[in-house]
Parts: sequence; structure tokens; C-alpha cells
Amino acid sequence: MTVTRTELAAHVAAAFSAGPASRDGLLAYAVGSHARPAVIMMINSLPDKSYPSLRDLWYHLGELPVGQ
Repeated sequence: MTVTRTELAAHVAAAFSAGPASRDGLLAYAVGSHARPAVIMMINSLPDKSYPSLRDLWYHLGELPVGQ
């Protein structure tokens, strides 16, 4: 099953509640929300930097479909 933006957002949106999130922070939220291994791998493929908002992830993950 393909990872979608909707699925990824469901696991990491809360990471941005206090401001920008790092890749490690996104990974922690995804693991804590029991994301599928494919979601964890997708986040791990992101550049190691700070992301001001969820929308900033889409620049690096433009190939992800919105939903199924």
C-alpha cells in the first residue's frame, strides 16, 4: 500500500503544534502513533533539517499522492 499525504499528516501533524519540527521529531511522532514502516521510511528519507510546517514536507515529498 502506498503512503499518502493524508496518512503521513495523520501521524506527524501534531509535531508542528509547538512550531517547526525536525526530521527526528517527525520520526518520534510517527513511531509514537504506530505508523506503518513505509511511513517511517518515508520520513527517514527527508533531509535532516527543520520544517516550519506540514506543508513544507510536500516540497521534498512531491511524489506522494494526496489520498487513495
